[in-house]
Amino acid sequence: MTSKYELYRSASYSLPDKTWAWNMYGPGVENIGRNGNPELFPIPEPGDDQLLVRVDSVGMCFSDVKLIKQGGSHPKLYNRDLANDPTRLGHEVAITLIKVGKNLQDRYQPGQRLAVQPDIYQQGKSTAYGYTVPGGLIQYHLIGPEVLETDEGACLLPLEGDLGYAESSLMEPWGCVMASYTQRRRLEPKAGGTMWIVGRPGDEREYRFTKGLEAPATIVLTDVPASVQTLVAQTNADIITRDGLLPADYGDFSAELTGGAGFDDIVVLDPRSAEMVSEAAKLIARRGTFNMVGETRLDGLCQIDMGRMHYDYTAYVGNRGPDIAASYGEERNRCELHPHGSVVVIGAGGPMGQMHVQRAIELPDGPKLVIATEINDMRLTAVQERFGPLAEKNGRTLLTYNPMTSDESLYDFVMQATDNMGADDVVVSVPVASIMAEAATTTNANGMLVFFAGVPNGTYAPMDMSDVYLNNAQFTGTSGLTLADQRLVMERALDGSLSPGRSVAAIGGMNVAPEAMQAVMDGRFPGKIVIFPQIPDLPLMGLDELAEKLPDVAAKLDEDGFWTNETEAALIEKYWEGN
Repeated sequence: MTSKYELYRSASYSLPDKTWAWNMYGPGVENIGRNGNPELFPIPEPGDDQLLVRVDSVGMCFSDVKLIKQGGSHPKLYNRDLANDPTRLGHEVAITLIKVGKNLQDRYQPGQRLAVQPDIYQQGKSTAYGYTVPGGLIQYHLIGPEVLETDEGACLLPLEGDLGYAESSLMEPWGCVMASYTQRRRLEPKAGGTMWIVGRPGDEREYRFTKGLEAPATIVLTDVPASVQTLVAQTNADIITRDGLLPADYGDFSAELTGGAGFDDIVVLDPRSAEMVSEAAKLIARRGTFNMVGETRLDGLCQIDMGRMHYDYTAYVGNRGPDIAASYGEERNRCELHPHGSVVVIGAGGPMGQMHVQRAIELPDGPKLVIATEINDMRLTAVQERFGPLAEKNGRTLLTYNPMTSDESLYDFVMQATDNMGADDVVVSVPVASIMAEAATTTNANGMLVFFAGVPNGTYAPMDMSDVYLNNAQFTGTSGLTLADQRLVMERALDGSLSPGRSVAAIGGMNVAPEAMQAVMDGRFPGKIVIFPQIPDLPLMGLDELAEKLPDVAAKLDEDGFWTNETEAALIEKYWEGN
């Protein structure tokens, strides 16, 4: 006899006539659904270029809060009139194909399981599933060219092996975490771009530029030594010379030459002035590089745009010289945690911060010391309880720190824990510029600072940029993910080196989706909430409540009380009503 779980997994059952959905008609949780309830809509037939999908699970995400607060004014909705053209939350989804349009049958088949990659670009325009494209808080819906025909192809990832639905949903947030340790910065001079080389009057050093100088189409020179003038004269670039500029002149100068887009590459030779570096850094183009070459420490801290590191991937590189090109390349500019080193995760108590902690602990050859900071004692206790045993199992040390209750500063705590060396890596999951700046003080001289949480472009904080060129310090930031990032999560889940299901802290059915969203805003659960749309009446509950409320399901949690595929199978077997 076929079990209910096997029947569900095969998707070979009779469909209902209608589907429950939580459409969003304006800002505020109260505008999700109608009068606090989901709506019932007919299940449509797919067109020739469409897929009818069943939504199996939806991870609730804090990034949805911005959409709930802003409604149609959210950047990805382009001032949409939600009252007449609603959208739907839910971008962390696992889906199963139910019906396939005739033009897609060579690529997809009924029963196929997929994850959605929600960051979509079509003809360069940014859209997103769960934002511009109505998302997964629905039981059945159509997917068409808005997801299948993007600048990167279809934004769907076929699932392999025996991955569960919850962990497949969480490949999206986990993919964002993975993306923060993959190189997103451009680390070579841009071909056909505009490079600005800024020198210091009186600098007579003999510089070299062993590779990359042939790339720019235009090279702008300001107060450069004779050796650099000679190097540039040997290229085919258009050369513009503008000497004697003051930092106050830089903005108008950039507007004149780049139309406000900024320089693709900026090279600063023998930097001494923090003010000069601060003003020049404002002029980096999106995905631009800022290369500092020198041997003398700056005279102070620089005001650096934190938001642009995260959203625009501005790259700060450098070396002591005399070879300007030595700053470039992935070999010098790492993005992965230091092997067997130390890492500080700031904001470790939230769902995404916990993922960074877990990844560090499970990473083969990863850091030996993991310091998790959080201002909420309840969340910090949850981090210790959830990951302390995992750290011990993997031969790692996990320390926790709350700046609100400790007599020590973060700096002093980290220095004591690292024998006054400072951390090799610091990951910031709190979108506050002052915290980002404080985090930078806890790294060692050649440490890496990862801005995982984004602040708006134009948010400045004081940073010591001298260590970039003197000691190869790294400042990185990422936003979003790609299918490759989700695929990496899947591969690591299948080979056992990552357990995405550990992130599940609570579950619920379709009817409690707004309650779950409010719980995310309130920080009610120490991890991710996963909604199962096909079990509408499942109450919202933490995993610690399963033993009392769903004992047969709780029996399938692992020995540490974490979600497993067997737990999910038991849930579906017991509580899916079928059709």
